[in-house]
Amino acid sequence: MKTNANGIEIHYEIFGREDAPWLVLSHSLACSLHMWDLQVATFQERYRILAYDTRGHGASSAPSGAYTLETLADDLQALLAGLGIAKPHFCGLSMGGMIGQTCALRHPGIFRTLTLADTTSRYPREAAAAWEDRIRIAESQGMAPLAGPTLERWFTETFRRANPQAVERVRELILATPVAGYVGCSRAIPKIDLTSRLREIACPILVIVGEDDPGTPVAMAREIHDNAPGSRLAILPRAAHLANIEAAAAFDRALGGFLQSAG
Repeated sequence: MKTNANGIEIHYEIFGREDAPWLVLSHSLACSLHMWDLQVATFQERYRILAYDTRGHGASSAPSGAYTLETLADDLQALLAGLGIAKPHFCGLSMGGMIGQTCALRHPGIFRTLTLADTTSRYPREAAAAWEDRIRIAESQGMAPLAGPTLERWFTETFRRANPQAVERVRELILATPVAGYVGCSRAIPKIDLTSRLREIACPILVIVGEDDPGTPVAMAREIHDNAPGSRLAILPRAAHLANIEAAAAFDRALGGFLQSAG
């Protein structure tokens, strides 16, 4: 399904029971709502799930130019308002977690709970160079040269060898990402700097991280946890960046337990 929100067309899908609490899922850079297929299967009996394609990804609009996390957060707020969804649970991974933090601060009270998976609340200044390299490659050569290195960061070698079909599905999501969307979001991501404001978020927070995540490592998850009073931290063994896929059972237990405890 598609709707116009915040000046663009946003693609989304809804799953689960109509009388259940809402759970919103926000994906990583260079993916789509299908990154969450395993979680949809797990949680659709207990929740009404909204999964959507971020600006520049999947079947949503991919305007050219630099995006900002504030714009991506306003996209989400407009989507929720347009669909009449109030106070949902929110779970975002990587870029999705950055959107969640930004949205919670920009629109206080919008979420019932906030789950931040394999993400960060700030990047060191020196990280900007790596993002510029990826932007240069995407603009000059397309997404294909980025797929291999990205998959190496997103999954451990053990998982890649044992689960080639799962890895190939994610490769296809990377290759299908519009260059304009990848570049636009890659301009926004390294500018995140929200650590000092996390204490302003009033809803319960769960932080999840794969123990072997090289991109947003455990130290970044601990920084969010340490600066968000009352938050929970779940470190998942034998998982890298896409912990929701590589360690799906452990991810779902952590998320499910947290949502249940929040009521």
